[in-house]
Amino acid sequence: MLKSQKMREVSPEMDPLRLGSGWKKEDLGKPQIYIESTFGDSHPGSAGLDRIVEDVRTGVNDAGGFGARYFVTDMCDGESQGNDGINYSLVSREMIANMIEIQENATPFDAGVYISSCDKGLPGGLMGMCRVNIPSLVVCGGVMKAGPDLLTLNELGYYSAKYERGEIGADRLAWAKQNACPSCGACSFFGTACTMQIMAEALGLAMPGTALLPYGSKMLKQAAVSAGKRAVALAKEGLRPSDIVTMKSFENAILVHAAISGSTNALLHLPAIAHELGITITGDDFDRLHRKAKYLVNIRPTGKYPAEFFYYAGGVPMVMEQIKEELHLDVMTVTGKTLGENLEELKQNGYYARCQAELEKANQRYHLHLRRQDIIRDGSDPIDSDGSIAVLHGNLAPLGAVIKHTACPKEMFHAVLKARPFDCEEDALDAVLHHRIQPGDAVIIRYEGPQGSGMPEMFYTTEAISSDPELGRSIALITDGRFSGASTGPVIGHVSPEAQAGGPLALVEEGDLIQINIPERKLEIVGIHGEKMSADKIHAVLQERKDNLAPHPHKYQKGVLRLFGMLAASPMQGAWLDYDHIQKK
Repeated sequence: MLKSQKMREVSPEMDPLRLGSGWKKEDLGKPQIYIESTFGDSHPGSAGLDRIVEDVRTGVNDAGGFGARYFVTDMCDGESQGNDGINYSLVSREMIANMIEIQENATPFDAGVYISSCDKGLPGGLMGMCRVNIPSLVVCGGVMKAGPDLLTLNELGYYSAKYERGEIGADRLAWAKQNACPSCGACSFFGTACTMQIMAEALGLAMPGTALLPYGSKMLKQAAVSAGKRAVALAKEGLRPSDIVTMKSFENAILVHAAISGSTNALLHLPAIAHELGITITGDDFDRLHRKAKYLVNIRPTGKYPAEFFYYAGGVPMVMEQIKEELHLDVMTVTGKTLGENLEELKQNGYYARCQAELEKANQRYHLHLRRQDIIRDGSDPIDSDGSIAVLHGNLAPLGAVIKHTACPKEMFHAVLKARPFDCEEDALDAVLHHRIQPGDAVIIRYEGPQGSGMPEMFYTTEAISSDPELGRSIALITDGRFSGASTGPVIGHVSPEAQAGGPLALVEEGDLIQINIPERKLEIVGIHGEKMSADKIHAVLQERKDNLAPHPHKYQKGVLRLFGMLAASPMQGAWLDYDHIQKK
């Protein structure tokens, strides 16, 4: 007997309450499907999800089930940039997962469909999905089209920084603002939103070929209807996320992450999702798998084209075909078949021919002449062969720090820089924009980790640096905060332990010498106040500074960010709520 039907026997109130909610009598005995989405008027990635919800319900109904709609709207990092609203971004992931746990466990369902498009909605949904562990799948909410001149939202920071420096006028900035988001869907570049759609499919939790379908397309509608039908089948089969996702699944996802040059925020989200399944993923796993991995996808921000073109070139299945020899093809997926079986089926059912037809339409629409290989390179002809991220260690980051080296100028792969520490992003940004930062400086932004202020993005500072022709190739930004998936340039984040937790970043003083060595994966303090010293002397100085370091006050004394500040795991662990902190303290 299905779980929902057992609950009807236990709770006599359930039938009348559901009838009062608009259910029909004949719906009560059907497989009951929990349809959770981040629909809301919060941003383009969520505003259009109501249409997808109804398409999923159609599929559920066609398969003989009943779909019940639940909502937990996510926030938008883009709308929160430049103010303390961005501090609530990462913790919202935890709250989304918590609400899914509450909603599903309070009223049990037979299967679930999780619908989202963006940065925290997708990882929060995946965390909640794995936590409640009922038969489920993900429906990705698609990607928006590019604007005129292939304009995408990630270019706004560039336009804004140039305006602040007086290099463009208000009219040009206004044009960019008014044309960067022409439709619903995830922003059309490989930021965290697009990255996490791809990760959902790469983990085997979304139907094959459904990540980053253009919003409003017939393909996305068909995918949503098919997902609804599949959810009813999953309810009957009993195939749960824990039956699908293994360490091998995460290794596949990380190899795909390397191939697409995905957002560094995946190093927060994949470990947090794995944690819900009792699997440990570390930054060193990312570094191990990225080494010698093929980087293949020519999509912004590290590439040339908008993310809209990803599906036209074959999407996740095409990427997987190009790195097939490195993947675990025997892993289970939400289709009930292995990854290898899925890839073979796509070749047989005309999937790639349909993608090619859409690419030809896009070429006509944008007056281009692109081939699939211009967007997703052949595995024999990669853009790079050392992945796209590196995890650095050293006395400045004993537990690690991350850099997207595919977005970093080669000049900064080996560097010794002079520390310029700031205790918040606002002060650092002001110094960059008003030319108080000089070539050879290392801009240190600290107390912006999860325990410090919620781990906001350092988006405006990274854009101000990378858009400056001189500074973009001669300085670095180092922080215990994080970056937007749109960020490019010499930026190192997630430094762990974070400054608020007493990490070495809190001990850096003006003029200390910081060494960056990306090939050797090092991030170290190698000098004090401009003078190089031995490792032993530096250790002694840092210990003395630590002994005299006054506790840094928590930025938030109440509310959800106070809770996050008390319980968050380190950035390199995934910054999930570590309730063991209560026992430790």
